[in-house]
Amino acid sequence: MRILTFLGIFPLMALSLCGGWDARLAASYLDARQQEWLRWPPAKATGGTCLSCHTGATYLLARPALRRVLGESRPTSYETGLLEGLRARAGLLEAKEVSPAFAAEPLASQCLGVEAVFAALFLSLADTGGATLDADAQKGFDRLWSLQLRQGSARGAWPWFNLDLDPYEMPNSQFYGAAVAALAAGNAPAEYRKQPKVQQRIAELNAYFARERESQPLHNRLMLLWASTKLPDALPEAARRSTIEEIWRKQEADGGWTIDSLGPWKEHPGAPVSKASNSYATGLIASVLEAVDVNPADPRLARALAWLESHQDRRGGYWEAGSMNKQYEPGSMQAQFMRDAATAFAALALSEAWGR
Repeated sequence: MRILTFLGIFPLMALSLCGGWDARLAASYLDARQQEWLRWPPAKATGGTCLSCHTGATYLLARPALRRVLGESRPTSYETGLLEGLRARAGLLEAKEVSPAFAAEPLASQCLGVEAVFAALFLSLADTGGATLDADAQKGFDRLWSLQLRQGSARGAWPWFNLDLDPYEMPNSQFYGAAVAALAAGNAPAEYRKQPKVQQRIAELNAYFARERESQPLHNRLMLLWASTKLPDALPEAARRSTIEEIWRKQEADGGWTIDSLGPWKEHPGAPVSKASNSYATGLIASVLEAVDVNPADPRLARALAWLESHQDRRGGYWEAGSMNKQYEPGSMQAQFMRDAATAFAALALSEAWGR
């Protein structure tokens, strides 16, 4: 009988000692990758390092859940460092001040958009939970709304990296970024969201979702589904149910999901072939399903979690996932980006299941 059958019976600390997966080894992998990221020259930014979609943002989503599972008393130095960097840059409105690598357009505007969205999310999550935003989160949201697009087909969204790199930096990734912004707005105190100017900005964001939702790959709509748990008006109930039904239809017999199931994607002929169930796809989907309150005891989600348990690398602690774009040199920083994201979402899904 699998460990998932015993949810709620054994102490959480048993997780790192027996059965299905090793939470401490997963945490060690993710921490080590942050250490590498801090030393990587292209990642340098004001206040420390930039916050990447694949390695930094997923780390800040997953590491607090692992901390709870492992009984750790305080955030890691890497969590603290990433947040300190976001605070140091929260009021900056020039891309060259954020990161010298993005001084020229269109990358300058794109860089600022990405930075503003992630800063609003993670500074709000780090807030003390009062009725008003703390000073850093307030600066983050002020910048977020100041950079929201007010005209054109993308009005309501934010500039976002378009580097021909899946899954986070394609033309339609702007929708993914807007959904992250919705998650941030939903996490802000209710009194803040009641402010007329904020209500107007959220209304523009929801209008963008309504216009663009049907044309988006499942990957981007998953983030909107997640955001709707905090900002319900971002996704009508019928669309919410339809997205969840689509997720279940695409589940493989082994319990996982393929990377293709998150598409459709642009073809990248030089990318490694991935046709079987995929750690990134399965970890992300399982995390979102838990966020929308699907019970881990649901047989379909239980199969997905069991798939994740069985696919952790027993020595390195990670979940393998290859680039969707090209073949990178083995062991290089870029070759591990999707592994970082897969490991974070797999660990998040399994940690949240054990926490129920």
